[in-house]
This record gives sequence, C-alpha cells and structure tokens, in this order.
Amino acid sequence: MRVALVHDYLNQYGGAERVLEAFCEIWPEAPIFTLVYSRQRTGSAFTGRNIKTSFLQRVPFVRAHHRPFLMLMPLAIEQFDLSKYDLVISDSASFAKGVITRPGTLHICYCHTPTRYVWDDSHRYVREFAYPKLIKRIIPPFLNYLRLWDEAAADRPDKYLVNSHFVASRVKKYYRRGAQVIHPPVKTSHFYASSEPGDYFLMVARFLPYKKIDLAIEAFNYLGWPLKIIGDGPEKKRLAKMARANIEFVGLVDDKLLPDYYAKCRAFIFPQEEDFGITAVEAMSAGRPVIAWRGGGALEIVKEGETGLFFGEENAQSLIEVLQKFRLTDFSTQVIRAHAQRFDKEVFKEKIKRFVEASFKERQQANRII
Repeated sequence: MRVALVHDYLNQYGGAERVLEAFCEIWPEAPIFTLVYSRQRTGSAFTGRNIKTSFLQRVPFVRAHHRPFLMLMPLAIEQFDLSKYDLVISDSASFAKGVITRPGTLHICYCHTPTRYVWDDSHRYVREFAYPKLIKRIIPPFLNYLRLWDEAAADRPDKYLVNSHFVASRVKKYYRRGAQVIHPPVKTSHFYASSEPGDYFLMVARFLPYKKIDLAIEAFNYLGWPLKIIGDGPEKKRLAKMARANIEFVGLVDDKLLPDYYAKCRAFIFPQEEDFGITAVEAMSAGRPVIAWRGGGALEIVKEGETGLFFGEENAQSLIEVLQKFRLTDFSTQVIRAHAQRFDKEVFKEKIKRFVEASFKERQQANRII
C-alpha cells in the first residue's frame, strides 16, 4: 500500500506536529507533503524524512512568517500530485485536507479543527492580531474567499478523524460531516512524578491572545504566588509588562528538561479554550492536577475533583476563587497518572491502525458491490 502524509506547514513544533510524528512511525516510508518546511523551527523531529514542499517554499520569509501568504495556500496545496498513492492521510487544521486525490485513493483527514480564522474565530482573528487598521479593514473579504474554499475543500476527504468530541461538533456544524474521535498522542512515559513538588504553578503555551496567559497573570499578580510560564510568541512583550516579580518567564525549554518543570509544579494552569490540550495531559502524566477553564477539550481531559479543578467564568476573579480553594493534598498522583495513560502515544497509534484497516476493508467491499 502506497501511503502519503499531508501536513499544513512544518514551521513550528506543536500538537499537530506530534500527531504527524506518530503517523511517521506507523508509515515510516511515507513522504510528507507540506506547504513550507523549516528545519530550524521544527528541530530534529523530521530530519531524514522525505519532505515535499510547495512553490511557497521558495518565497522569501514565508517559513518564518506564513500568515501574509494565506491567500496563496489553497492554490499551493492543490498543486501536489498524489495520483500514485493508495492512502492519503491529511493532518489538518487549515489547508491539508484540500489536496486533490484520484477516485481510487482513500483520503482520511485527521482534523485538529475546522479552520478557526475563517469560521467561529474570524472576528477575533481580525480584532486580536496586531495588524494596522487599514489591513484589518481589508482582511474580511479575503477571509470570505478562504471560507468558501474551505467549505469546498472539506468535501474532499472520504473520512474524518478528530482529536476531541468538541472538534467533532464543530466539524458537524461547519462541514456537515461526521467524524470519529481519536484523542491525539502524548508521550506519557516521558514524564515522571516527584515526591517533592516545588512551590510554583506552571503554564506551557505559545504566547498568543487566545491562550489567555494575561488572565493567569492577572490572577497571580493578585495572589502573589509563584507562577512559571514556559513558551514564547508575539505576545511576550505585552505579557512581560503586565507581570509582577512573582511571575517568571522561563522561555522555550528543551524537551529533555520539560518533565522536571511539570514534576515539581503544584498544579498546571490551563485557562484557554483548546480543541484538546496536550500540555494538560503532559502535566497529568507527571501526576500533577490541572486547573482549567470549563470549556473546550479540557472537559474531555480533566475529571473534576480527581485530576483537577475547573473555573467557570473566563476571567481572573473566577480563577482566583478556585486557586484559593485548591489543595494539592486533595489529589492522588497515582490516580492522575493512570488517567493520563488513556492518551498515550501507543494507544493512539493502535487506534489509527485499526481505523485505517477497517476503512480499507469497507472500501474494498463497496468496490466489489459496484
């Protein structure tokens, strides 16, 4: 069976890229088709892989700043020739699902989310990103074009997999497609529990507006408790100006050192709406409870009172109230770690293989009937 993997763009290393890594382990010979690729920004994760990029790869600055080129991405993704492959797996939060395949090819899309900035987050996308006012005024017509393309592209996969029931509901609403949930992979064995936690709380996130890091900073400014924030991004300067001395910006942390931060924190702070929430599962893999906003993928990860706590309103006061009630001794490290095993990478890979095998059998049976 000839297999091809398709990914939106390989210019960062996050949750979607970890899913792609798992696909690469299942199909080690499969090439990766992607709009742009940056070895510098993805580290050694995909070194040695057969990576095929689009014409955008030759455009100056695109690997570091891809957003100005969104209008070209539908054209670029449709240029990939996948005619010789029996199975195409698209790993998509935007454009990868839009590849064109021949009738005999089985195209399965692992959808991280319907493209947020053209659907339910389109107004927030324009409002929150630091574009000049003139640019913000002309963005909506371009988003309308991308919305129409995205709706058409959503019909191209034969089947959908999604990372959470939260995303499944969005796929049904915007794409009018059914989807099966297979939660994304987490290397749970990479993390360990410490018998001597430190005194700090922890966040791990890219510094983007929707991550609600400012909400957590406001809460911890009020409480005066230690908070460590791991990550980087365009919001860094603004957030650093907000924070008082009890809040430490750690920066980016090597994967080898990250488990130490999880293991020694008192709890993990997760104030944003996410489609799933891999960092929250990583914290639980270290036996640490998660304090999350009651919404999005967190509802599928956190068991209230067993593996963490929820705060109900997406504001600092609501978070403060829950933090003041939090006691680490109310939680069992063993129970939290056992819960995290449900999301282990090997569990993910086994579920994916079973789904693909069943889908091929179904296709073969349908062809025989025809």
